[in-house]
Amino acid sequence: MNGLTIGKLARAGGVGVETVRYYQRRGLLRTPERASGYGAGVRRYCEDDLRQLKFVRSAQAAGFTLEQIGELVDLDARDDRPRARELARERLKALDAKIAELNAAREALSKLARACGEDGAGPCPILVAFER
Repeated sequence: MNGLTIGKLARAGGVGVETVRYYQRRGLLRTPERASGYGAGVRRYCEDDLRQLKFVRSAQAAGFTLEQIGELVDLDARDDRPRARELARERLKALDAKIAELNAAREALSKLARACGEDGAGPCPILVAFER
């Protein structure tokens, strides 16, 4: 898959061209030199570039920040597994906290929905709760 234009790279990675450029500015993707000769002035991307783009997207989907993703890229180059593991554990801890928060919100909303379904007089408990 050598010779991808930025548009083809972006499509293959499931992002827009501006996202590729943004990742390049952030140092998460390399910016290849412009081609000379036929197709002069066009940057060409390779399979490794696509793999890197997919890595960045997958790490984002796991909830890593772009700063953390940059660190993961650096750690990979240095084969620093202990720090990579530490970052993953930190992310897991943050995910667990978010899951607990969402579960609490779900339970509270479930109670409000049950209370709203009861034949009671007065305002709906859901609306009252959100006015506070």
